[in-house]
Order: sequence, then C-alpha cells, then structure tokens
Amino acid sequence: MDWWWWWVSEDLIGCAITDATGGFEIDFRWCCGWWPWWWWARRIWRLDPLLIQRIVPVLQRMPTIPRIPLPDPAPDLAIFNDMLAGAGGRALPPAQLAASGPPMAAPGVRRANQAQTKAVDPAAVTALRAELLGALPASAELAQLRIWPWWPWEPWFDCDPDVIFKVMQNCSGRNEVIVDETIWDTRWNIPTSLNVTLVANRDACCIKPCTNPQDCPDGDCLVITDVCHDTVNSIGGNPGAPAAPEGYLNPGTPSIYGDRPYAGVVPIFGIFGAAATADYYTFEYSGNGGVTWNTVPPASLGGFTCQFWGPALPAGPVGWHPVNFLPAVISAQLVIESRAHFEATHDSASWGVTRFWDSNCERLLMNWITNGLISDGTYQLRVRSWRLVAGNLQDETVLPLCDTKNDNGVIVTLNNQVVTGPPTNLDGYHCGPGTVHQCTIEPDTAFVSVRLNGLAVGACANVDAREGGSLEIDFVAYDPDAHLAYYTLQALYGDSLVVDLLSVPGATLSTGPATGLVPSCGPQWGPDYGAARTQGAVSPHWKGGVVTLTIPNLHNAFPETCCYTLQLFAHKRTIVSCDHSFWGQYNQSDFSLTVVV
Repeated sequence: MDWWWWWVSEDLIGCAITDATGGFEIDFRWCCGWWPWWWWARRIWRLDPLLIQRIVPVLQRMPTIPRIPLPDPAPDLAIFNDMLAGAGGRALPPAQLAASGPPMAAPGVRRANQAQTKAVDPAAVTALRAELLGALPASAELAQLRIWPWWPWEPWFDCDPDVIFKVMQNCSGRNEVIVDETIWDTRWNIPTSLNVTLVANRDACCIKPCTNPQDCPDGDCLVITDVCHDTVNSIGGNPGAPAAPEGYLNPGTPSIYGDRPYAGVVPIFGIFGAAATADYYTFEYSGNGGVTWNTVPPASLGGFTCQFWGPALPAGPVGWHPVNFLPAVISAQLVIESRAHFEATHDSASWGVTRFWDSNCERLLMNWITNGLISDGTYQLRVRSWRLVAGNLQDETVLPLCDTKNDNGVIVTLNNQVVTGPPTNLDGYHCGPGTVHQCTIEPDTAFVSVRLNGLAVGACANVDAREGGSLEIDFVAYDPDAHLAYYTLQALYGDSLVVDLLSVPGATLSTGPATGLVPSCGPQWGPDYGAARTQGAVSPHWKGGVVTLTIPNLHNAFPETCCYTLQLFAHKRTIVSCDHSFWGQYNQSDFSLTVVV
C-alpha cells in the first residue's frame, strides 16, 4: 500500500570547495513562483525516518486513527480518506485527490520513476489540510517543525530557500561524512547572503602528528589540538569553534550530543612548533577569563607513559619500550619533559629512523586530573615552558599559538559528579549498597507518586486493574548542574519483556509537582535535551525536575497480569574520562508492583 509521508521540499543543490583555512563559499540560483504542476513534475521523493519518529507518536494518540500502513516515498492523497473516515471527518472526492490522466509531467519532460508516481492534484493539498486539521491530534511541536498538515505547505510559491549542510572530507583515501545535518537543523528562509560555521564530527581528519620536524608547524610556538580526542574546533570558545557556550563539546547543538562538558581525567593534546624552545613545561589555568593564572595543582598535573618501537635505550633488543613522562621538580618548578628534549638527549639521530613513538600518545601533553581537585566551571588552560641549561630551567615563556601573536591555550568546561556514599543521603531516598540508586543528586531520580485511576499505590502493592483506567506517574529526573541529557522510563515484566512507557499510545508528559528537594520541571519536560531545547531550555542548560507521565489506558502499560518493575534512568551529557557514552554520570530508581488486568 502506498503511504504518503508529510512533505519536505528539497530544492537546493550546491557544492563548495574549501580553502586552506577550511572556509568555503557556495553560490546558487533560487527560483520561485513555478506552476504547481511543473513543481510536482520535478519532484524526487524520499522517505525520512526522522519524520516518522516524530509523527507516529502523535498519530497514536488518536485510537480512532486506523493502523498506520508501511510508508513509502510516493505521494498518494487517497490514503488519508481512511484516516478521515476513522476520525469522523469528510472524505474528499476522488476527483480532488488525483488529477486525471497519467502522472503529471511537464511537456517534454520524462521522469524515470513516472510509472510508480501517483498523480496528484495540487489544489487538493490545501483542501485536504483543512479536513485533516480537524481530524488529527493537535501538535505545536510538529507545527514548529513545519510539518504538513500541521504547517501550511505550498513550496511552489516559496521564494526563500531553506538549507542544510552535508560535508565530506577525504581522509587517508576515503571520503568521510564529517557534517551530516538533518531536517531538524534546517535554516529556514535564509537571506541573500548567509555566514555559517559548521562543526566537523570525529570522523574528520585530525592534525598530523609531529613525527618529523618537517611535519610540525613553523616557529617557536604551540598548538593545543585536542581534548579527550575531540578536536578543539568542536569545543566552544576555541579557534574554529562557535564562541559560545565556552568549553562545551558540540556547542549549541540541540541534541543529547550537544553542549557536553568534561569530567574525571581529561587528556590534553598538542603540537610544539618545529623551532620550539620547550625542553620542559607545565600547565596553568584560569577561571576568570585569563585575568589571573595559577599553576595546575601537583595532584592535578597527571603524567603519562608512552611507548616507542625500536632498539631499547641506550641499546638493546628491538621491541616496544615504555618511557615515563612524569612530573618532576626542577628549579622549584613541577614540570614535564617534552618529547623533543627526550629525543635530543637520547640518541637523537635514531628518532623517526629506527625508533618510532606509539601514535596514541605522540601528541599527549598532560592527563588533567580534575575530580575532587578542580571545581566545576569553565577554565582556560595554557602551557608555560622553559629551556634546560646546565641542569636549571631558564628562558621562561608562554609560547604563542602557532601562526598568531596570541598565547597558546584551550577552553574547557568541567562538571564532576559528587557522590556522597552511605550513610549520608542527599536526596532522601534509598541509595548505596543493596540498592540500584546512587548516592548523588548529579543527576537524581525517584518515584514521587504512582497512581492508578487517581489512587496512589505504594511499592510492592497488589493492584486490581481489570476495569482499566488511567496510569499517572510523578517522577524525578533532575540535575542541579543543568547538564541533563535524557531519561527513560520502562515497565519490566515476565521473561525479559519490557514496555517503553514514554512511547505507549496516548502517553503524554507534563509539568510535575515540586517536592521539598526537587523543583518542577516547568515546561521543559523533555524527555531529552533536544526536546527540552524546543520547549524553551536555553543552551547549555537543562535541569529537568519533577515530571508527570499520564497514560489514559493503563492496559497499554500493563498488558497482562504480572509483577512489574518500573525502571527509571537519568543520564547527564558529561564526558567522563573520555567516555563519550552517557553512563559516566547517571542514576537509577526502580518501583515494583503487581497488577491484575
């Protein structure tokens, strides 16, 4: 069966060539005011799963809507007649749903997929929208996302282009997609001239390690290149990245992968210039925008161990050999030896010839140990270096960022998790050994109230729900640091069976009642950071709070008589010790009951 998904116009085609700095320019011609039949004749239809994910839950709120058939890209207005009939609406006459004759084509234009394309009368679109709006569930979100029929759609009269970007880069002979925007990233109605900044993902080629001097930047300088293997141009406030929010990975991106701070052990990578005079170095940090600087505390200045392949030093068998680059006190300064100085003082002619560093740590400058040592906040880091002369440090300097007159540096935002551990309990709920709940409120989870047909039930309750009714759950998904990523709420039962309570038919989220410890979520109930941004959350902050889940038909949540465990997880966006999953900082709460249906 043909199924017509909601239309998105894709009229813009462009290409660009980047210059040496990564800048690009696209010029294109945009035409509007085409006759509708000509516009339809030129369409190439594509099914977009992202649209399906947003539309289907809205349609499932209406039990009168028939089962949604498997979609395909080709338009067929007649499919909406079943939907209108099921919702008590008026079906449109066949003459309005399809134009007479073969699929539309402009004179002299032959389409390869002509035989598969349904004939559509453009005039039917406006009339059909009016009928559908009265039959479909209202959705401010889909209207905001400009999805028909919640949003009017006459693209043949659209005189302002809408654009997204997809960027490929050739890395080691392979074309990698390094920017892959979706329809949710659309820039609507762009002006005649538009400046954009695109942030590459981790598939982009990184700066080449400095194995040989000719591979290094020219001059006595330093480039800090990566934080936790994330290139600095993807971290807000750093060269090549959006200016704000500072120190966050993927700044401003409205998804769980956007606005991510760091925690735990944070490796800092960089490249010294070919003429750099840094024999030894240390790191300084500033928490006030560079007004004052302090040396990184000794316990926070983490060294590292590298390996090289080749003969042992000073001589010996060929193999992998470790070298420790640990902080040491010289001239009353706690410093780390640069690899260039190590090479210069250990058979200097052999490096890059018979001895080769492991690339995993070739550019590593420091393991920044932050948990319990550096307070949460946004920091600037920079490298201060010295030459070693007759066993003493001399010529102290802050090397410039290569090819500039600015000091070297990088901006990073930290958000470590405070875990108290029993018997102290910050949130008032069971936590620690013997429970699934961690003793932290960064983030916090809890079940505030579970109600069947308006009556509260306690944990381990036996509930007779044979007559049906509603299910309401007030729950906590909260991060006082405002770095919440997402939460999930499921019902586990039987033998490995699960119900996703947030997506059952009719399920809705709303503002929950504040408790003495946790505020209401307000209108930003999520369930994820991307959704919260559309609900008014301002980058880079989303705290969550107390949320209410309402399911009108509790049998959708409890499909059979069984013992059920309601399982709630909340995850933060923080990258902990370079773990880019969302399990570095999370919390969990469970609530069990028996339901007879």
